[in-house]
Amino acid sequence: MTDSTVLYAEQGPVAIATLNRPQNLNSFNLRMHHDLWAALDRAEVNAKIRALVITGAGRGFCAGADLSDFDFTPGPDLVQRADPGPVIERAFNPTVRRLQALRMPSIAAVNGVAAGAGASLAMTCDIAFAAPGASFIQAFSKIGLVPDAGGSWFLSQRLGLARAMGLALTGDKLSAPQARDWGMIWDVADDPLAAAIAMAQRLAVMPTQALVATRNLLRGATTNTLEQQLVAERNTQSAMGATHDYIEGVSAFLAKRPPVFRGQ
Repeated sequence: MTDSTVLYAEQGPVAIATLNRPQNLNSFNLRMHHDLWAALDRAEVNAKIRALVITGAGRGFCAGADLSDFDFTPGPDLVQRADPGPVIERAFNPTVRRLQALRMPSIAAVNGVAAGAGASLAMTCDIAFAAPGASFIQAFSKIGLVPDAGGSWFLSQRLGLARAMGLALTGDKLSAPQARDWGMIWDVADDPLAAAIAMAQRLAVMPTQALVATRNLLRGATTNTLEQQLVAERNTQSAMGATHDYIEGVSAFLAKRPPVFRGQ
């Protein structure tokens, strides 16, 4: 479906969703959100898919919201028509929630600029690779808005308050190497898509439920007390103890053979 705003492909156990509005630097309109949700649906219903890669077509990863979709025609109801809140509630927040709840690991391949909600999208994924020339921009302050699509949360969690505050208030660009050094992304790669697919292929043969459970524990650790985290670890460990992959992993270790995980 080359006319889709999100292209979907599969490479073995890896699904690849490509944001496909290159003429708009893959900025989000409502249709692209729906097409991305459809791609996530396809990946989740296919039991063979155990990792997801998100990238962008053309020279950009994602420039955030497509501001041309907002109605700024002069008139008495301009403020209501231009209100970004309903768009965030109907589109961006559901996209973030869908990705955070994905039943498999997600990897971003940031091939170019990631601005506004596009930077948030990259941080929403579990792991992110970026091209050496890619950049991350919190452009909201330059148009009188605030970080959205989870941006204020992701920035604070990954970078700490001082760096998050500086980026959000100034709207300055953060280069890919600096983003790696500051902990926003995992690594810089000349071919971020190839690096992301390689990582996805690696994760796709690992115990998927344990990977997702680890993701959830790490997120919870940012707000839990130590006691709460100890309880969460115990409960999660018990749940993992009932999985096929736990039995297989320990059995393979004791038998000194490679494990064959099913993601179950």
